[in-house]
Amino acid sequence: MSKQKQAALRKQMAPYEGANIQDSVRQIFNTIVPFFVLWVLAYQSLSVSYWLTLPIAVVAAGFLVRMFIIFHDCCHYSFFKSRTANKVLGTITGILTLFPYHQWQHDHAVHHATSGNLDKRGVGDIWMLTVDEYLAATPMTKLAYRIYRNPFVMFVLGPIYVFVIKNRFNRKGARMNERLNTYLTNVVIVAIVALLCYLLGWQSFLLVQGTIFWISGAAGIWLFYVQHTFEDSYFEEDERWEYVLAAVEGSSFYKLPKLLQWLTGNIGFHHVHHLSPRVPNYKLEAAHYNTADLAHVPTVTLATSLQSLKFRLWDEESNNFVGFSYLKQLKNVKAVSVQTKP
Repeated sequence: MSKQKQAALRKQMAPYEGANIQDSVRQIFNTIVPFFVLWVLAYQSLSVSYWLTLPIAVVAAGFLVRMFIIFHDCCHYSFFKSRTANKVLGTITGILTLFPYHQWQHDHAVHHATSGNLDKRGVGDIWMLTVDEYLAATPMTKLAYRIYRNPFVMFVLGPIYVFVIKNRFNRKGARMNERLNTYLTNVVIVAIVALLCYLLGWQSFLLVQGTIFWISGAAGIWLFYVQHTFEDSYFEEDERWEYVLAAVEGSSFYKLPKLLQWLTGNIGFHHVHHLSPRVPNYKLEAAHYNTADLAHVPTVTLATSLQSLKFRLWDEESNNFVGFSYLKQLKNVKAVSVQTKP
């Protein structure tokens, strides 16, 4: 894709950038209100059976994912026209989703600025090694990487780490406003948890909130994983890396059924979001379907997305993801090559 075409593609996003106050307010009411209603229903259903609570918690988790997308848009200043309004709602939804607003905003901004850049990995992304990096790594690094990329660790234990540990501490070099926001978020979360445990009992609170957060957390990690881990993704060294190509070739179009698309706040149109983070979630679909140049972006469905579970390493020679089994093939090829040398 030429530089001129890349610039033209970014310009085509301009009509969709910026918030529509009516749509934003409507989304607040059709997301946050149902979440609290479902939370109360889940708690009340405990007196009948946890097996009744579970399906209610699953639906509530979907609304929590949708709430996170509102938080996400606030971090990009795309949910409201006012920066102050974005910060206020972002902090509130950050507390409800356990993410400090300013801390996550910083890390996510770095992610957008470096996604697909092999020389600038490590902030706001999933740990990924290339084939050559893995082969050159120490045994301990290889073991740690294999554990990290294990689906059970990533999607089952991952939400516990993200919610309970990772986001509770300030990053090194954080500014004062970011530090204070993290402290405020943590204090309010502790106060809410303590109050609800006192009023409802810690067992009931844990059964409801723990279930909701684990399901929503696993779903959130899965969405982020699939959006950047597909066979023909985009990764380049810094000197050849290009923002637009990283957006439209390195971020997938996760084509979901309408209900799941709605619950996930259209974040499946991730290529559009990376192309222009100022497009609010409720305009992503229109931006995609009304832009001819986006008709052939990498598309992933529920069925094909499961294939991404086998992707572990990025192969710079073939420019695609490979699994650990590829290392055995590579070893066999090298062995044959050595044997056939005169």
